[in-house]
Amino acid sequence: MITKETLANFDLFKGIPANVLEEVAKVCEDVFVTKDGYVFREGERADKLHLLVKGNIVLRVNLTSRPDFVTVSIVSRPYQTLGWSGVVAPNYYTASAFCEEDSHLIAIPADKFMQVMESHPNAGFKVMLRITEIISDRLRNSRQALLKTL
Repeated sequence: MITKETLANFDLFKGIPANVLEEVAKVCEDVFVTKDGYVFREGERADKLHLLVKGNIVLRVNLTSRPDFVTVSIVSRPYQTLGWSGVVAPNYYTASAFCEEDSHLIAIPADKFMQVMESHPNAGFKVMLRITEIISDRLRNSRQALLKTL
């Protein structure tokens, strides 16, 4: 069972009131993905936000110019967030999340998550600011990785 105490460990939720975390915890699901499996794939409809509990996940982008991919980020520290596309329009994953080892994640359905955030705008604002930091970091990593392929 996912608790508000578990969610409080994630940077995404630092400083978020316990009552809001309790509402978020109620809609969370544990997800287990085996080694060599995918959490999600680039281009798929994004309908969840994912939180890493344990594992090692590489975020890969397909190259259109050749039948290959580039690793643009690695999510391997517990309490990191991935799958931000679930809460940002147009809601399609911009990379594939490939598990290099058995991984345990928390999945939060994006529609339910956004309902909680909308009913608590102060907390929602803080969370969305953190999501923009994640996007900025991933964009910087992607840019560096793609420039190395040229």
